[in-house]
Amino acid sequence: MAFFAYRGRNNKGELVTGRIEASNETAVLENLASRNVIPVEIVFDKSSQAADGKSAVLGKKKKLKLDDLVFFSRQMHTLLRAGVPILEALQSLSRSDQEAALSEIIVALITSLNTGTGLSGAMRQRPDIFPNLYISLIELGEASGNLPESFAQLASYLEKDQATKKQIKSAVRYPMFVVMAIGLAIIIINVFVIPTFAGVFSKFNAELPLPTRILIFTSNFTINYWYLILMFAGVVVWQARRYISTPQGRLNWDKKKLSLPLLGRILFGATLARFCRALAMNMRAGVPWNTAMNMLSETVDNSYIAGHVLRMRDGVEQGQSITRTATATGLFPPLVLQMMEVGEQSGSVDKLMLEVADYYEREVDYGLKKLGASIEPILTIAMAILVLIVALGVFLPMWGLADAAMGKHK
Repeated sequence: MAFFAYRGRNNKGELVTGRIEASNETAVLENLASRNVIPVEIVFDKSSQAADGKSAVLGKKKKLKLDDLVFFSRQMHTLLRAGVPILEALQSLSRSDQEAALSEIIVALITSLNTGTGLSGAMRQRPDIFPNLYISLIELGEASGNLPESFAQLASYLEKDQATKKQIKSAVRYPMFVVMAIGLAIIIINVFVIPTFAGVFSKFNAELPLPTRILIFTSNFTINYWYLILMFAGVVVWQARRYISTPQGRLNWDKKKLSLPLLGRILFGATLARFCRALAMNMRAGVPWNTAMNMLSETVDNSYIAGHVLRMRDGVEQGQSITRTATATGLFPPLVLQMMEVGEQSGSVDKLMLEVADYYEREVDYGLKKLGASIEPILTIAMAILVLIVALGVFLPMWGLADAAMGKHK
């Protein structure tokens, strides 16, 4: 494939220019004819082919962070609201000081726009970067002529979603470190501490207490068969990942996550907050219900909740109210269902959905603040049990040997 620069006249007689990626000039002529453009000049563009080909390849290799997507959305909103044309706004962003991955994605978008593709069409070529919800709102913004507002809504949505994810990561970071520390302590005790005491105890040829025998057996097994432990752990992880990759396994895991102690309620609230906010955005943008619910089933990132979302879609298509279909799912608490009902009666479901999203986000924030305080006693008890087991296993035989030595001395 090569790039060709062209100049021509459209059906209104206006001069149009651009670049097209095609195999030869005949393909370029067919492309222009399908768009009712009469070519005046077609020139092979070797330099743009090399540059754009490099950018496209790089763009496919690079992954875009959520921070970069938020920045891109916010900057596009600012530039478009100021009256800057789309192409100029993208060119301005591509020249600004930012992550290389974002610059390459923007260059790829510019290339597509120069070939006559719309912005939403260019984004649709990179579904790994731009989710369906993002592309659909950009497409609606293009159709309605209110593209800056679409970018503003997307920036706000992504920022809130990003903040929730960061809160969850921050909340589980401390427990993860403590669990890793406990695991490391167990390894050190089994590999270095227990063998030392076992060597001392073996010299006395005395019968050891049950806790000590268990510790010595565990230590010997860890030292002699560590490769079996690693293989077993690897097989378990591989089988678990394989099971979760299946539709039924994914469904069961996503359902199980929502009932996990401490974390389940937080994950549930975060998922429903994302759903309600995305639903409100789609309703304000005028997205058809069928299309919106299909997109939202992917946005929630939970196959169990996604199934209920699709059932809500089917119920509304059959003439049922949103409140009735939401009640049938059994996901929403009574307070939220009441707000939905009021929204339907007043014709302001989108506004009420935003309030529901705010409600869940406050619940998530409150749950995350309590998470550390709830997990800390559990971890303390786990550490205490570990210390108790080691203490009993090490000190019980020492006390027995001391008593035996004192008895012989008498």
